[in-house]
Amino acid sequence: MFKKVYLLLVLGAALACKASPSKPVKVAGSNDLQPDEQQSVVCKQVAALISNYNYKKVPLNDSVSTIIYDRYIKSLDENHSYFLASDIKDFEKYKTVLDDDIKAGNLADAFYIFNVFQKRYIEHVKFSLAQINKNFDFNKTETFVYDRDKLPWIATQADMDAMWTQRVKYDLLNLKLASADMAKNKETLKKRYENLLTQTNKLSNQDVFQYFMDAFTEAIDPHTNYFNPSNAANFNIEMSRQVEGIGASLQVENEYVTIKTIVAGGPADKSHQISVDDRIVAVAQGKTGEFQNVVGWRVDNAIAIIRGTKGTTVRLEILPAGVNASAKPKVVEMVREKIILKDQSAKKEIRTYNSNGKTVKIGVISIPAFYIDFNDYKAGNPNYKSTTHDVKAILDSLKKENVDGLVIDLRENGGGSLMEAIELTGLFIKTGPVVQVRDTKDQVEIDKDEDPDITYSGPMAVLVDRFSASASEIFSGAIQDYGRGLILGTQTYGKGSVQSAIDLDRVIGSSLRDKIAGVVGGGKKTTSTGSQSTYGQLNLTIAKFYRISGNSTQHKGVTPDISFPSVIPLDKYGEDTEPSAMPFDVIAKTDFTKTGDFTGVLPQLKKLHDQRMSSSDSYKYLLEDIADFKKHDADDSISLKESDLKKQRDDDEQKSFDRNNLRRVALGLPALKKGQTKPKNEDLDFVKREAGQIMTDYISLDNKFTSVGSQPAN
Repeated sequence: MFKKVYLLLVLGAALACKASPSKPVKVAGSNDLQPDEQQSVVCKQVAALISNYNYKKVPLNDSVSTIIYDRYIKSLDENHSYFLASDIKDFEKYKTVLDDDIKAGNLADAFYIFNVFQKRYIEHVKFSLAQINKNFDFNKTETFVYDRDKLPWIATQADMDAMWTQRVKYDLLNLKLASADMAKNKETLKKRYENLLTQTNKLSNQDVFQYFMDAFTEAIDPHTNYFNPSNAANFNIEMSRQVEGIGASLQVENEYVTIKTIVAGGPADKSHQISVDDRIVAVAQGKTGEFQNVVGWRVDNAIAIIRGTKGTTVRLEILPAGVNASAKPKVVEMVREKIILKDQSAKKEIRTYNSNGKTVKIGVISIPAFYIDFNDYKAGNPNYKSTTHDVKAILDSLKKENVDGLVIDLRENGGGSLMEAIELTGLFIKTGPVVQVRDTKDQVEIDKDEDPDITYSGPMAVLVDRFSASASEIFSGAIQDYGRGLILGTQTYGKGSVQSAIDLDRVIGSSLRDKIAGVVGGGKKTTSTGSQSTYGQLNLTIAKFYRISGNSTQHKGVTPDISFPSVIPLDKYGEDTEPSAMPFDVIAKTDFTKTGDFTGVLPQLKKLHDQRMSSSDSYKYLLEDIADFKKHDADDSISLKESDLKKQRDDDEQKSFDRNNLRRVALGLPALKKGQTKPKNEDLDFVKREAGQIMTDYISLDNKFTSVGSQPAN
C-alpha cells in the first residue's frame, strides 16, 4: 500500500510551478537574509503535497494561517525577550495572509519577521556587552523573572533594556558564585556574548526557511515535517544508524571544526593520522579537487562536504591538537566508508536476581529506536542494518547464556520504521496480525507477521515511558494484546500516525531543477553536497495505525499493566498536549489468537511490587525527585541578591548530593565523598532493576498463570 501511496504523492506533486515574485523588505540592523527561488518552489510543492495527501485533510486557510503565525512567533521568541510589543503589532497584518504566501511560494513576509527578530537579537546582545563593565550591586534585594512566556510583550525599549541589564547581572552573579575573580568573570561573559553574535551571523536562509516550514507543517499535525537538506541527511542517519563518511564526530571550537570522537575501525581511525582535538582547516573532494577552507564555518556545513558516498575519496587539511594556528597543516587522504553507529544500536545486559535461594538471570535489551538501512534493504542486501536483525542476534546470544526471562527496554524510544515494529514483534509470536493501518480513503490494511519462526518464546516484559512513541507503541501494544508479555512503566506518548518520507529531489522535475540551478548557481547544475539531497525531504502523515484490538494508540498511547510514577510530566509532554494532534478513536478488531493472559497473575505481581515499593528507599527518592521537579518547574524567577542565591544554590547542591548518596546506598553502592568522581558504568537505574524483579516474581509464580487455549480474541 505504502509504495502505491508514495508513487501517487510523487506524481501528484510533480507540477509545473513558477514562484510568485515578491518584494522583500530590508531590515537595517539584521543580516537581511532573503529566500531564494529554490525555497519558494519547495514551499509550494510542500503545500501541494500537504493539501492533497495529508491524512487530516486540513484546508490551508485563514484559520490555519493564524496558527502558523502563532507557532512561528513562538519558535523565534517563546520567552518574550526579543520582540517589542510594537513589533508584534506590526506583524499582526500577516496573521491571515501566511496561508496565501505559502500557496504562492512567497516567503518575503516570513523572512521579514525573522530579520526583525535577528535585528532585535543583535541589538540586545550588543546592549548586554556594553553592560558587562558596570558595577552591579549584588547585595541589593532584586528578583529576575527568567520565565516570561506568559507575560505580555515588553512595551518600551527602556523596559527591554532594564530586563536585559538584569539578565547580565544574573549571568555575572552565576560566574561570581563560582569564582571571586570578577575581571576574569567579565571576560568570560564577554566571550560568551560575542560567541552569540558570531553564531547569529552564521545563520543562513536555510535556517530561516526551516524555522518557518516547521511552524507551517506542525500547524497541520505534529508529525508532518519538512527537513532541509542537512536535516534530512541527519534524519536518515538516525533512521539507519549508519552514515557514510570518515567515522568522526565534529564540533566547532574557537572557529575551528574540531575532531571530538573517532569511531574505531573507521577511515579516520585507520589513517593513524587523526586524533581527538585535531582541527580541520580545509576539505577537498577526490584526489585532485581544490581545497575549501572551512575555518569559521558552521559545523553542519562542514559535515556536509566531509560526508559522502562510500568508496569516494576526501582529503582534509589538518592542524594537529596543540600545534600553533600558523603552522603548516598536514594533508590526510581517506576513502569514505559506511560507519555503523554501534553506540546508538540495540544493546544487551544480563541482570541476576535471587528468588527463594535460586539465581534468576534476566536479559535486558535496550532499543533506542526502530532503525533500518533503507538503501541496503532496497538493494537486496540480506545483511542490512536494522533493529530486528540486531535484536535477533542478541536474543540468540542470550539464549546461549540461558537467561530465565527478558526485558525489552523501550524508554525514550521515539519510534522509527513501521516495518521494523512489525518484524520485531514477529520474533516473539508465531504468526498473526501486528497492526492495522487506515489510509486517507478509510481503507484498512492489516499488517501481519508471516514468519512462523519464534526467536524467543520465554517470559518477557516491555519497559516503556512517556517518550516511548510510534513504533514503540505498535510493538508494546501488540505484545500486550497477544498476552505475550507484561507492559511496565508509564503511559506512552500517544503517536498513532504514519508518515511517508518523500525525497523532494524526486518530486521536483529535472527541467525545473535545471531552471532553479540557473538562478541560484550561476548557470551550473545544482548537485547534492556530500550525502545530502538538494531540496530536502517531507515526512508526510498519510495514515493512522490501530492496535489489533481496534484501539488507536493516538492521543492515549499504551497503558502499562504495572505502572510506575512518571518523572516526565504527563501534562507537558505527549500527543495529548499537542493542539494539532488527531483524536483517539476505535475501529473493528482483527482475528488473532492470544498466546497468554496475565489477568490471573497481575494482582499477585502488583501486590509483590507494591510491597517492595512501600519499603523501598529508592522508590521514596523517586517520588521526591518528581515532587522537586514539579516545584522547580513552577518557578519563574530568581533572586539577584548574592547571599540569597548562594544559600539557595548551596542548599540545593547539598540536598542533591545527600540524596544521590542515599540513592546509592539504597542500591547497595558506597556513598561518595565531596569532590569524588562517580565511577563509570555504575548502575543507578532503579526502574530497570525493578522491571527485572517483576519478571523474577512472574517466573517464580509459574507460567501456568498465563496459559490460554487457542481461543480467538475477537
